[in-house]
Amino acid sequence: MKKKWKPSASIKDLIKRSKIIANIRSFFLKKNVMEVETPTLSQSAVTDINLMPFETNYFSCNNDVKKTKLWLITSPEYHMKRLLSAGSGSIYQICHSFRNQEFGQYHNPEFTMLEWYQISFSMEKMIEEIDFFFQKILNFDKSDKISYQEIFIKFLQIDPLSTNLSELFECCKKFKLEHLTYLENDLNKLIEMLFTLQIQPFLGKEKPLFVYHFPLEQASLSAVNKEDNRVSERFEIFFKGIELGNGFYELTDYFEQKKRFIKDNKKRCDMNFPKQKIDEHFLNAMKNGLPFCSGVAIGLDRLIMIALNKKSIDQVMSFSFDRS
Repeated sequence: MKKKWKPSASIKDLIKRSKIIANIRSFFLKKNVMEVETPTLSQSAVTDINLMPFETNYFSCNNDVKKTKLWLITSPEYHMKRLLSAGSGSIYQICHSFRNQEFGQYHNPEFTMLEWYQISFSMEKMIEEIDFFFQKILNFDKSDKISYQEIFIKFLQIDPLSTNLSELFECCKKFKLEHLTYLENDLNKLIEMLFTLQIQPFLGKEKPLFVYHFPLEQASLSAVNKEDNRVSERFEIFFKGIELGNGFYELTDYFEQKKRFIKDNKKRCDMNFPKQKIDEHFLNAMKNGLPFCSGVAIGLDRLIMIALNKKSIDQVMSFSFDRS
């Protein structure tokens, strides 16, 4: 306990981290992408069933004590899209984000996020731009890319877009995962689990890999692919088996977005999770008009961890959660 006062990363590595972040800012400055700052505290939460936000309260002390519930952001996405809707143009942000129940080798409840939006970029163009960013800033080799459907067939000989429960159960049995699936009858949850456990650890062994066109059920805030409505314009980036980022050609349809939020809350209730307050400011911004754009959220601590050849993110953070 006496040594817990010390940083979790060495000062030498924190200097290297500082230089990487300075180079990132220089990259965006040259690209004429504006840096922005948005609130860390939000009056609404996220409905995503995979995210558990931190809650807090604001107390107004006038004649009466009034309490307002607030949430720490899980990412700056909603606020940044409100800026996009207001006409900001292409923007980026480096900020702290917060996610409850996440702590380990690649997770910290408080972590650094690089969030980046490019106006008028398709998913394909955004992937190319991120690939160039990796090469320029971190000297990574040129990335590979493959569709979600192709990678699933390659590793598991299953087409995730046309599979069934019987086939998935057989696959789980093959990998001795029955203890995780014997009560599960949700097709998409089984697909996600098999991807996470049996495919992801082997992705991007030598250089970054973009996996694109995730199934529509995993669309999140991304648009639907126009040529195949079974898939979304969503991609993720993997390197050395680690997820580095999550990106979309952004959904701009207000009605579809609201429908997805309501559907998320229904799922939360079904799973005995608390129903979350939908961000009406964000929805009103979408109604006003979110420009066609693509965006990505990159875990900066993980990125720097790989760049500095470290084994866990606490080795590139000044103070990890257990030393905070």
